[in-house]
Amino acid sequence: MSENSAAPGTPPATAPGPRPEPIRFFGTTWVDHDDGYGLRRAGVAAGSLAAAVAACFVLRFAYQGLEIAEVGGFVGVLVIAMFSICSAIAFRKTWEGFGARPEDPSREDALRGLKSIGFIGSLVAYFVRSLTEAPGEKLRRAEYEKARAQFEKRRSARTGNPAARKASGRKRPKRG
Repeated sequence: MSENSAAPGTPPATAPGPRPEPIRFFGTTWVDHDDGYGLRRAGVAAGSLAAAVAACFVLRFAYQGLEIAEVGGFVGVLVIAMFSICSAIAFRKTWEGFGARPEDPSREDALRGLKSIGFIGSLVAYFVRSLTEAPGEKLRRAEYEKARAQFEKRRSARTGNPAARKASGRKRPKRG
């Protein structure tokens, strides 16, 4: 295998120190904004917007199905309210997830069903965030730079490799 067989946007395997966390659709291209980062951002923005529009059409057809079934106006209002509220909550939780790790992962797991009902909100949040950066880039960049700074601090504090030190000819006295 050649040395360049790694996926695009991944750091070389021999690089010392912490490795950046990959982002979905971007890998690690967000670190240096290379390997088509701008095109990926444009593609993610267009894809998430197209998926949100398609999802709205699917929900519209579902609502028309309820009208055809003549279930009543109350059920229609409940369905619209449910999808609107769930989409708003999903947007907010997705947006917050781009800026900070969840404090309580079990609560995020409990909200998974609600976020899947309000998937349009998540898609819109993904679209809006991808207009300025890769979704989650700011959080991962802060974590990566902190890890790099800690690594450099630990590395510079070392006095060197003890195995590589020259023997001075003196032997240590035995402790008795």
